[in-house]
Amino acid sequence: MSVQQTLNEIRDRIIEEVPKEITISNVEFEGPEVVIYTEDPRKFAKDGDIVRELAKKLRKRVTVRPNVKVLSDPEKARNKIKEIVPDDAGISNIYFDSEFGEATVEAEKPGLVIGKYGSTLREITENIGWTLKVIRKPPIETPIVQSVRQYIRAQSEERKEILKRVGRKIHREPTSEEEWVRTTHLGGSREVGRSSILLTTPESRVLVDCGIKPGSNQTPYLHIPEAYPISDIDAVVITHAHLDHSGLIPLLYKYGYEGPIYCTAPTRDLMALLQLDYIDIAARESDRIPYNSKMVREATKHAILLEYGEVTDIAPDIRLTLHNAGHILGSSMAHFHIGEGLYNVTVTGDFNSGKSRLFDSASNNFPRVEALIMESTYGGAQDNQPSRRRGEDKLVDIVNKTTRRGGKVIIPAFAVGRSQETMLVIEEHMRNGKMDKVPVYLDGMIWEATAIHTTYPEYLNEKIKNRIFHKEKNPFLSDIFHRVDSNNMREEVIKGEPCVILSTSGMLNGGPIIQYFKQLAPDPENNLTFVGYQAEGTLGRRIQKGWDEVPLSGGNERTESVKVRLEIDSIEGFSGHSDRQQLIEFIRSMKSKPEKVLTVHGDEEKCIDLASTLYKKFHMDTLAPKNLETTRYI
Repeated sequence: MSVQQTLNEIRDRIIEEVPKEITISNVEFEGPEVVIYTEDPRKFAKDGDIVRELAKKLRKRVTVRPNVKVLSDPEKARNKIKEIVPDDAGISNIYFDSEFGEATVEAEKPGLVIGKYGSTLREITENIGWTLKVIRKPPIETPIVQSVRQYIRAQSEERKEILKRVGRKIHREPTSEEEWVRTTHLGGSREVGRSSILLTTPESRVLVDCGIKPGSNQTPYLHIPEAYPISDIDAVVITHAHLDHSGLIPLLYKYGYEGPIYCTAPTRDLMALLQLDYIDIAARESDRIPYNSKMVREATKHAILLEYGEVTDIAPDIRLTLHNAGHILGSSMAHFHIGEGLYNVTVTGDFNSGKSRLFDSASNNFPRVEALIMESTYGGAQDNQPSRRRGEDKLVDIVNKTTRRGGKVIIPAFAVGRSQETMLVIEEHMRNGKMDKVPVYLDGMIWEATAIHTTYPEYLNEKIKNRIFHKEKNPFLSDIFHRVDSNNMREEVIKGEPCVILSTSGMLNGGPIIQYFKQLAPDPENNLTFVGYQAEGTLGRRIQKGWDEVPLSGGNERTESVKVRLEIDSIEGFSGHSDRQQLIEFIRSMKSKPEKVLTVHGDEEKCIDLASTLYKKFHMDTLAPKNLETTRYI
């Protein structure tokens, strides 16, 4: 059956199911959704059960959009929205997109625009005809979020064509009678960095992540026969925004990929932020630049956003569900349901099964999992991390000891995740008097990444979410934090009073942290504290190993030697990864135990050791695959 025949069948079924007085103008596949165009959006709005019942019967995501000829005048619609929505909602902007028949309301309190059980939304649609979408106004101004939102609006017409093309590809008729499932490891196996896994069936090819390798120019093996041509890949799924998982996504569009990227909303925004920063740093440091900002925009334009727990068709024989990974903002585990109950594969990405100050612990409630591909960053025999409380106490001690003797504490941190976790620890202990109150300077992309966290509080745990909702209690707005936004200010911080400097990059492989390190490293009164993982081959790992002199680029392609005289500390309790015991417990507590576990994203000995331990403990098939290895499951 052709795609058009399938669509005609669905259209006939919809016409049968909806009340006769509702006019159906058209039905289209747009991305993973079946979109119903109607001249009666108000009638759909009155009875929300119609769409829910259709989705259940069709086993598809169903969206209703108004026919363009029934849309009310935007200015009248704007006034009506403001009349219905309470002033306390803090509406800052209303945008109208006739291409999608959608009015987007940006507000400080989206809940007041939505209303109890969506009552206010329905009332608005009944009055104006436009479908309503509600987004949060960022509590902290964030240029990247505004730029992404503005760009998506500007590309509305092209996005619609992209979604139609993707929709038809998803709903094409399967052509093969064979049944098999396999994964090929293009990167990130027995190593940390360049994570990339290709999931293949006779019908489909799905790429999970495509990252850089910190401290190296190595990239995923994208030109092997299994992955080539890139243009034939059905879908790309991004587990989270860290560059070792998302850094080379724009490169796919340079190589000819034109398909969708599935991820959460925070992942899309953070990914754009980190990718633009990555090429900016590469340009300033005369490194090879793999793609340009146009390719970053191309990736952003093709993003299809998913919520946790939302089951979505992404290929004729594959359904995707994202689950909370507890690692960074918007991080996900990707669960793939293949065929009609044929096989289930879950790729964990990076995950944290313990609670942190920012996030709830990783989800572990999958209905079925036959194969689990899990990270092993801290999977080694000795990788049981101390408690977070011990880690926090150690940081308090380091800051007090260093600043009291007149020194500065430099903390290299990823812009996303560890920075915000560290900020919360410092804010609390300075507020309660346990840590001496000194200025805390934020450099690199940390401030912008923090602003994005406040834009998506629904992805944070209850405690921090509630504090963000109250401006006077928002910890990220504390007066101890100061944004460094110029080279002159950076020099002032270096020459100034005792302080804490939180800066990117987390592994000292570029970014403003290098300037601080160069000038502060020779002074033994200062301190360098690592709060995150340092990959092999990075400057951070060399310093951690005890190098007392390191070569650094001095500009004009010169290399200068920097003496490392400052105090070095590492704090392990801040990690966004599960430690060895948590990794084992994650498997133990799974309701649906996997038949096969593959250990990836860890140093070679850690992947092998964890695989061996899981085999002995749970008597399941385990494997620590190498890059370029393919595993067939059925």
